Amino acid sequence: MSQRRWKIAGINFDHFHMGDLLRFTHDHPQAELVGICDTQPERMVGAKRNFAIPDDRVFTDEQACLAATQPDVVILCPSAATHAEWVERVAPSGAHLIVEKPMAATLAEADRMIAAAKAGGGTLAVNWPSVWSASHVHAFELAVNQRLIGDVIEVHTYGGNRGPLYHGADKIELEPTPEQKAQSWFYKKAEGGGSLLDYLGYGTTMATWYLEGRAPREVMAMTWTTPGLEVDEHCLAVLKYDFGMSSCETRWGTFTDPWTLQPQPRCGYILKGTDGTIASWDYAETLQVQTRQRPEIHEVPVPALAAPNRNPIEHFLHHLETGAPLIGPLTTEISRLGQRIVDTAVLSAASGRVERLVG
Repeated sequence: MSQRRWKIAGINFDHFHMGDLLRFTHDHPQAELVGICDTQPERMVGAKRNFAIPDDRVFTDEQACLAATQPDVVILCPSAATHAEWVERVAPSGAHLIVEKPMAATLAEADRMIAAAKAGGGTLAVNWPSVWSASHVHAFELAVNQRLIGDVIEVHTYGGNRGPLYHGADKIELEPTPEQKAQSWFYKKAEGGGSLLDYLGYGTTMATWYLEGRAPREVMAMTWTTPGLEVDEHCLAVLKYDFGMSSCETRWGTFTDPWTLQPQPRCGYILKGTDGTIASWDYAETLQVQTRQRPEIHEVPVPALAAPNRNPIEHFLHHLETGAPLIGPLTTEISRLGQRIVDTAVLSAASGRVERLVG
């Protein structure tokens, strides 16, 4: 990369992943964290302290932040149901946008985001943290780029953690109270809460990437809502394609968090191809592989991620500077198809029927 300095602002701290994204920004030698903004100042205290952000770079109004800092890139971490609203607020500035997963709460909102970014002239990327797991990237390299297992025809994923309030930025462990759950947008239906909207997009978007953009015909989904809550904590969706079926399961309430100790079922992805299988578990140092030449399950080492593809900030700035393509799930094309599947799953869970893919 050149020696250009990229000005980056973080706006809306609804999702605690903002802390992780600001850390990547702080650590990038060509990125300057020019401002942070949230309507609730108390949510910015940790970031202000951790990254030594001066008072004149801390805002409670996004338009004041944009006018004062003139960022090249804006990181947005609003609640799922307000992604479109916040993209529409910020996109007219012309800034490039990184929106934390999921893409949106609905397909209609995703399309509003795409339209607003296009009108503003900036690039819109959706950050899915699974993309920065070396095991999942290497699974794509072996399965899709190298065709080690033939054509991928099934993807099965189990994703989740103990719950969205059991950890904060940098994966610091927390123990939420019932009052904190009641106050959090994660547990509010109107704000896009629930494990389905929080995690199913991981499975559907990554599956779409592994399946090279092929779309299912039909989706069947069921959810489980713990008594006393208004959003689901468990979802299972079956995706039917012209060539087979895949499954995506989401869970708030795994026995352990996968970045600490893998729970059972394990969190990750299993790819079935015409000539073999690959199991890629979250944070794993090896893949479990079968091929026709070597049908017994054997381990394949996972190489470390290399620059410029180690984290979303590094990758996005490299894309902006060089024109190199974005990794599939970050693109609006792959994420939008993942969102279509999510919308269909929501429809199916409500109707109790198999539903045709929407959109």
